[in-house]
Amino acid sequence: MYDKIFKPKKIELLTGEVVEEKVSRTWIYWIIIIIIIGLSVLLTNFDFSALSRSGLFLQKLASMLPPNWSYFDKVLPPLLDTIKMSFFASLLGALLAVPFAILAANNIVKNRLVNGIIRFIFMLARTLPTLVLALIATYIFGLGTFAGVVAIFIFTFSFIGKQLFEVIETVDMGPFEAAEALGVSPLKAFFIAVFPQVLPTYLSTALYAFEGNVRYAAILGYVGAGGIGNILNDRVNFRDFASVGMILVSILVTVMIIDSVSALIRKKIA
Repeated sequence: MYDKIFKPKKIELLTGEVVEEKVSRTWIYWIIIIIIIGLSVLLTNFDFSALSRSGLFLQKLASMLPPNWSYFDKVLPPLLDTIKMSFFASLLGALLAVPFAILAANNIVKNRLVNGIIRFIFMLARTLPTLVLALIATYIFGLGTFAGVVAIFIFTFSFIGKQLFEVIETVDMGPFEAAEALGVSPLKAFFIAVFPQVLPTYLSTALYAFEGNVRYAAILGYVGAGGIGNILNDRVNFRDFASVGMILVSILVTVMIIDSVSALIRKKIA
């Protein structure tokens, strides 16, 4: 048994040469995975008996069906607020991310201090979840959709900015250097020679961020940041699960439409 597991197997080729087959280490990886799972169960105090209550979840899910279709009139205004909030914040975040991404890219701005400061800003903004950002924004700007816009804007700015500067650092710098050699300013050379190379990725990332922001915005109402989350929280508290079902169906259909349109646009610009 020891030889089969730990010793390499010798194979004789047709040429008469003998080679050793590498010993598989798959069993080591499985042991590590099992140990990690065991430690996770212990550290999180996971209770397997709780799985027996999964039927309660299905019961609550069943109580949402059929949805309260008549409640759609009250769902539509906050749903539109959620979409507008997400779109406006995503647009602002995507636009502001461009100049900051330029400053963060070390092949465009060759200043390590500036690069480091901007990258730290991106990292700091991404550290806080959108829901936490919305909670902080409500304390500063008060309850309402403006706080939600601020939270989504910060997340979008940091997400797109990080993705964009990483793409900028991988582009072909030949056209950029040629433009600079002709006396063109670095900023103008960037938009002439570099930005067209990163534009498809930039637009695709911005659309992806917008899709995600609509989902995030749906729960920001839980902390008073406006949108459909307000009435979702209200209906859940009142155990009006038929109306909750209508809200979830509305969100699902909206996200599906946005996903389809975004996929079509990404296909066109690819």
